[in-house]
Amino acid sequence: MRGVWFTSALFASLAVIFILGYLLITALPVFFEVGLTGFLFGTDWNPTGTNPSYGIGALIVGTLLVTAGAMLFSVPLGLLSAVFLAYVAPKKLRDAVKPAIELLAGIPSVVYGFFGMLVLCSFLQKVFDVPSGFSWAAASILLGIMALPTIVSISEDALSAVPKDFREASLGLGATRFQTISRVLLPAAASGISAAVVLGMGRALGETMAVMMVAGNSAVIPSPLWDVLSPIRTLTATLGIELAEVSAGSMHYYALFGIAVVLLAITLAVNLASRFVTRRIETGKQLFTLPTLPELPVRIPPRVTEKIAFACIYLGTFAVLAILAVILGNIFINGIPAISWEFLTESPKDLGRAGGIFPAIVGTVELVFGAILIALPIGAGAAVYLHEYAKASHITAGIRTGIDLLSGTPSVVFGVFGFAFFVIFLGWGICLLAGMICLALMILPTIIKTTEEALKSVPDSLREASLGLGATKTQTIFRAVLPAAASGIITGAVLSLGRAAGETAPIMFTAVVFSKRFITPDLFEPVMALPFHLYVLTTSVPNTEPQQYATAVVLICMVAAIYVTAAILRRKFQRNLA
Repeated sequence: MRGVWFTSALFASLAVIFILGYLLITALPVFFEVGLTGFLFGTDWNPTGTNPSYGIGALIVGTLLVTAGAMLFSVPLGLLSAVFLAYVAPKKLRDAVKPAIELLAGIPSVVYGFFGMLVLCSFLQKVFDVPSGFSWAAASILLGIMALPTIVSISEDALSAVPKDFREASLGLGATRFQTISRVLLPAAASGISAAVVLGMGRALGETMAVMMVAGNSAVIPSPLWDVLSPIRTLTATLGIELAEVSAGSMHYYALFGIAVVLLAITLAVNLASRFVTRRIETGKQLFTLPTLPELPVRIPPRVTEKIAFACIYLGTFAVLAILAVILGNIFINGIPAISWEFLTESPKDLGRAGGIFPAIVGTVELVFGAILIALPIGAGAAVYLHEYAKASHITAGIRTGIDLLSGTPSVVFGVFGFAFFVIFLGWGICLLAGMICLALMILPTIIKTTEEALKSVPDSLREASLGLGATKTQTIFRAVLPAAASGIITGAVLSLGRAAGETAPIMFTAVVFSKRFITPDLFEPVMALPFHLYVLTTSVPNTEPQQYATAVVLICMVAAIYVTAAILRRKFQRNLA
């Protein structure tokens, strides 16, 4: 059994190596044809022109600009909200605000893109009086909103972990609360805050659907460079737009896989940086020290400064909650009137303008539960090995690094890999099984980490009692440890279901079609899915706005129901543990 657990743990590392290796081998022709320098630094991306060109420099610049804009938007708001939750809010208010902010993480990316197309881009167009609101600014604002939950949650944990002695000593020396926060607590939590920013950056770098729907998708470098209203295109958006239409075996095809390799390399570097920061935190080392605030030329009384600062903290937190209210309010106000029994139980008609979304609901359920059936045994087995058997070694460190890197792999890369390997190389075509496997690879790290946390919560006395009664280690794990950790394992599985249900990029090339009237259980047949159905309605089918809003409501409700179930299970698990 130890060998079985070890094989499960090794799977994640091998999956990363295999995905990267397969993409790299597929991309080699374009590197030989164009040259690595010309591919990376050429700024002309025109693969379908009379004289094709394959320079992705403009795409890399677009990706970096959109990510930088997202960080400029999300880091100040996220840090203000984290300070509010950690040091300012009363417990009851904190218990209400924190889940609301975390709810932003549960909104599927395609819903953000849908909101961005219909509301945000129109707003930017009217306010700035430009021909189109589809721009770098729209993409950065959406990505910033999507990165907020990560930055807030991790920053708040880092701030809460600062010893209370620091705060009490500062206040005891006569400092105000704001002076204590800005000059003592924030510098002490600098490493954790930096980890939050790096992880938020990774979230922004790997996003596909929202950027593809609002950025304008022009492969140009803005001129001037700071023109935030210029249309822009990212690496992920290029893959999402062009992969489905490309001819397999063409130089354009190989170039897209070259983009996937570059994207994966960038995100792996970001995740390695995050891992480095986390290790520094765990060993108690400070990554850097935040500079102290400079003295103002005109001295403002500390109490006045504190009132201004706390007003900013409250306004920042209110802004985050207002963003959530605007997004959900707009979607539900416009979507609920369009929902009917026929809409939920019928197949689509007239390209989605009539009929319903029942096959998309069923297809989504098939995809996510199939992914769980594949990922849960492997993930649970990997967690058992890492917690119950593994000791500190280079092999264990390599396995954990592989799991972290798989966790940070952009979802579109799973789709690109699945398209090349399952759909084309193995000849499966667009089918349910290919989508299940891609989603399973994507959620595997979440299952491993949540299961390992559940195993850590099982008291060692339970293991010792079982072994003392003569049970083998395997019997102890199966009959004592896993049943005791079952609630936590189920919670992790349910959270993974929620993430898989809202994903579009991993399945749009591997498993789904826009319209299918009949439902079949055949694993080698394509299916409909709610995220992809919403994407196609929004981007390709005119005069379907009521159906778009109604589909978005159903998708949000499905994902929210999954997350609420996970929260109930987690609370029950914590109560039983207490």
